[in-house]
Amino acid sequence: MTANIPSQARFSDLGISPKLLDNLERLKFVVPTPIQHQCIPQALQGKDIVGIAQTGTGKTLAFGIPMIQILSQMPGNAQGLILLPTRELALQVDQVLQTVGRPIGLRTAVLIGGASGYAQKQMLRRGPHIIVSTPGRLMDHVDQKNLSLSNMKIVVLDEADRMFDIGFMPQIKKILGMVSSQRQTLMFSATMPKAIAEIATRYMKIPLRIEVAPSGTSAKNVEQEIFIVNKDAKMQLLDKILADNHGSVLLFSRTKHGAKRIANGIRAMGHTASEIHSNKSLSQRKMALEGFKTGKHRVLVATDIASRGIDVTGISLVINYDLPDNTEDYVHRIGRTGRAESFGKAISFATPQEWVDIRHIEKLIKKSIPVRPLPVLPPRRANVAEHYEETSGFQGRGRSGGRGGYQGAKKPYGGSAGGNRNFRRRY
Repeated sequence: MTANIPSQARFSDLGISPKLLDNLERLKFVVPTPIQHQCIPQALQGKDIVGIAQTGTGKTLAFGIPMIQILSQMPGNAQGLILLPTRELALQVDQVLQTVGRPIGLRTAVLIGGASGYAQKQMLRRGPHIIVSTPGRLMDHVDQKNLSLSNMKIVVLDEADRMFDIGFMPQIKKILGMVSSQRQTLMFSATMPKAIAEIATRYMKIPLRIEVAPSGTSAKNVEQEIFIVNKDAKMQLLDKILADNHGSVLLFSRTKHGAKRIANGIRAMGHTASEIHSNKSLSQRKMALEGFKTGKHRVLVATDIASRGIDVTGISLVINYDLPDNTEDYVHRIGRTGRAESFGKAISFATPQEWVDIRHIEKLIKKSIPVRPLPVLPPRRANVAEHYEETSGFQGRGRSGGRGGYQGAKKPYGGSAGGNRNFRRRY
């Protein structure tokens, strides 16, 4: 089932209850996105759904509106559960749910690492209607008997492919095995790896597949280009690009250590910059993201922890300082710009040894990416010299002929509550 949204479609046509509809109209939500138009009526009928849609297409309301409405009509202590791969996504989803549901009495609890366990216990004791959590932290609370999953009537797996890729498959299987088999299950993913089909077959009831963009579709409003550059000249090229382009910049580094060095180098160039990766505490990551959103920092340097779901509007430029390890992450990275019908730009740095990686990306997005001639680079600044060292750091190779692209067997699923140890080390 593919999305074909009528030109005159409105939220008022989707079967949404009057109270929720009034709040949506107050928030100026009038015309649904394709994924919302397709998912909401089907979900309100209680159907299981596998939704294939890129980040930034409005998935949160696509599952959030039906979840809020269905739970409000159920007697007793019925609850909903939303599982996400990262803390930032959990906080963002909760913010959207609160905006839409708080006026009608919605209570939520966010269970994530890096936040107060005591405060989370207090939220659970208040009987939330919806729990928003990462898989590892949810299992922590279940194991500590702070939470029972017996009342879960609706379960949502958001950014499912990402959760599977970073090692949460064992926890997700365990969670789905603990909740009632009579639940409604909604799963959303930007790509369709085998793990999605496995979960759909084993844990869902004849799910309806809704696809609003083919897997691997890159943002249509993003101008893409690549520079072939030696590793030791990347910072000079970055210096040139930041000088020639205006506006906010989201830059991706392969590793958290590289992100720190790059951010220091950018600040030494005279630009404001913050960084977000797993070495930062939750409060530090929230401050960095908020500083980027408000314009306090022009550049946000991130690992792939920020490639999905970070809702920042108006990003002018995405820079792939390092090409991603997973080819699919290229699509998610550049999707941070060119949102809401605006236009953006994505520039990637590739070394002469990474032509195979470029070809994998082009095969995924089904288009060629222009390779631009290297401009005249500025001389190395004395105050930035210490940051010109190799910043990518990680030399592992997993893909045949290239870097470790998405191949389930080559990225072992971790069994710890926190997901894959390699993921925690790098991001």
